[in-house]
Amino acid sequence: MAGLRIDSIVPGSVADGLEVEAGDRLLAVNGQKLRDLIDYSYYTASEEELLLEIEKPDGELWELEVERQSGEPLGLTFSAPVPARCANNCLFCFVHQLPKGLRKPLYVKDEDYRLSFLNGNYVTLANIKTPSLNRIIEQRLSPLYISVHATNPDLRERLLGKTGIPPILKQLQTLAAARIVMHTQIVLCPGLNDGEELKHTVSELAALHPAIQSVAIVPLGLTAHRQGLPLLTPVDADYAREFITIWQPEADILRKKLRQPFLFLADEFYLKGGLPFPPVKEYGDFPQIENGVGMVPLFMNEAARVIRGVRPIGTFRVTVITGVSSFGFVSGFLKELAEKSGVDIMPVAVENNLFGPSVTVSGLIAGNDIVTALAGCDVGLCLLVPDVMLKEWEGVFLDDVSLDDLERRIGCRVVVFDSTPGGFYRALRTFGRELLR
Repeated sequence: MAGLRIDSIVPGSVADGLEVEAGDRLLAVNGQKLRDLIDYSYYTASEEELLLEIEKPDGELWELEVERQSGEPLGLTFSAPVPARCANNCLFCFVHQLPKGLRKPLYVKDEDYRLSFLNGNYVTLANIKTPSLNRIIEQRLSPLYISVHATNPDLRERLLGKTGIPPILKQLQTLAAARIVMHTQIVLCPGLNDGEELKHTVSELAALHPAIQSVAIVPLGLTAHRQGLPLLTPVDADYAREFITIWQPEADILRKKLRQPFLFLADEFYLKGGLPFPPVKEYGDFPQIENGVGMVPLFMNEAARVIRGVRPIGTFRVTVITGVSSFGFVSGFLKELAEKSGVDIMPVAVENNLFGPSVTVSGLIAGNDIVTALAGCDVGLCLLVPDVMLKEWEGVFLDDVSLDDLERRIGCRVVVFDSTPGGFYRALRTFGRELLR
């Protein structure tokens, strides 16, 4: 359907005085037809005088002349674009390893450069055509987040499970020449894209700095549901230790050569290998934190600041749940917090039965696994749950267990907190004040 459906109008905005209503469609701005949110943002970015073409639900067409202050938003809100589906068949695809019975959206694979620009989603560019590449350059859709995995074309086709895809290096060179900023990732598959292939890939990406601002190396994730899928080697403790001893020095060399942090190793390598993290300053402005890079050092840095300001809260008992991989550093912070606040805080590491014990991150914990982990435990007055375990805005876990369900099944109040040391401390203080009322 042509144009963009208007979802709502911000009260008091420019659009609020135009008799535009939710359900209308914005077809064009200054004669430019709109395909998506990006077009809307691009064509309304700077012009003070706008001609809007509106289609009413009954088909009536309106033309509205708008005058506004420079940069003043119109006040129209739209739905996010329906993502283009991924046609890759990646050897390590996490979606292919999901168990049955989860929410349907979890099984959808997207591969959409627009969502890379809008939301920071990683895309392979395997499905992108020349017109879309030209649009990225023309509309300055930057930064982009790109899954490279390997610059060797044959190896990359094997990793993505698809033939005839455009050479990624040529695409990156085209974008770099147009000064499009990019952040890249390599999902590491032992025995496939490591060793000399990894050195080759990192070298070619570094040659495109500063357009390519960062490279993250993250280990593949394997669940217990890989029946019928290719056999892949996991990253274990020994591999992680050896990998860090080789690649942390390489990251240091590149940081000095390029005069900024460039190559980052995912936190999971250090957690699995039991080795110390680099100093916080070596993560720069944390460009890859959403990719699991630098979360632990940042957590520990904030935890130290929080502990210095902790005051007594009360003498009561609470339980907080974590993933297995985060239990070690989280429990240390909670111990110090308990000593200074007076609260008896019991951390519980939840083993992942839904995806299998090799999946240890907090963000993939299911509600039913929490119930299992707490069986027989004296939870205390409340259970504190980090918000990364829940679907944003909906308050449900991956297996559709709701917060109300969880409270009923464990017989205790559940409090959700922002997944930071400060967020936990604030939630604990708030709960303590409620007890005193």
